[in-house]
Amino acid sequence: MAAIFEGSGVALVTPFQNGKVDTEAIKRLVEMQINAGTQAIIACGTTGEPATMTPDERELVIRTVCETANGRISVIAGTGTNSTQSVISAAKRYEGLGCAAQLVVTPYYNKTNTEGLYRHYMTIAENTELPIVIYNVPSRTGIDLQPGMLARLAKCGKFVGVKESSYDLPTVMEKAAVMKDTQVAMYSGNDDMNYPLLSLGARGVVSVAANFIPGKVAEMVDSFLQGRTREALEMQLKLMPVNRALFYEVNPIPCKAAMEILGLCGGELRLPLYQISGENRAKLVDALGGLGLL
Repeated sequence: MAAIFEGSGVALVTPFQNGKVDTEAIKRLVEMQINAGTQAIIACGTTGEPATMTPDERELVIRTVCETANGRISVIAGTGTNSTQSVISAAKRYEGLGCAAQLVVTPYYNKTNTEGLYRHYMTIAENTELPIVIYNVPSRTGIDLQPGMLARLAKCGKFVGVKESSYDLPTVMEKAAVMKDTQVAMYSGNDDMNYPLLSLGARGVVSVAANFIPGKVAEMVDSFLQGRTREALEMQLKLMPVNRALFYEVNPIPCKAAMEILGLCGGELRLPLYQISGENRAKLVDALGGLGLL
């Protein structure tokens, strides 16, 4: 089975205006991503603030992205939450919209045991149509998907990818070995780890920075995939100050501030997320200036 995408994917922010989803801004951002060479858009992933939106709002975002993309780029819908049934209900809402897959984060807060995690994912696989990209982000969920679990899930053809956001490189290497001869593709989920995970065989990245520097991220990933690894490394190192700045505060607070500073969309957030501090905004501006964006 071919990978859902290869190259740069963006974890798209959700623009808000006066408390409502800004669909016109979403359309502009989708066009910008396509024109910049992005290969996939993740709509309503955690960067898109889905936890603060109603089911109707989330469907509106995903519908708008799919309609604007119109088959020109892969769209992956974020369905993950800590309720198995809620994931299934969300996925069923999106099945006719044109999504290529769904992104399902490991459960958080009501963290489960090993068998519960397996049954969570298999129940979703058995009751939804969209292929599944697993999202492993232990710093946010408290669960780290282990190689053995991945090997079990890979036996089911519904699992097509893992967005890997762990900093435990030895364990990630074990996962890469598990995925090597399966239909499951690895994607880097942390901008500051893109080059290391590409070196381990990742087929692409799911980037936050690509929200406002899509061309630079796509160029770095494409350079690596085309064998220009030294060039890709130099690009990655140049992007590191921005990658770091994006996590001075909880994502997507700095990302939305960057989008606003660069005039791409409003920086409005939904509580409990709040605007970036003055000190961290100044650091973010310095990082953006270092890339020649200001």
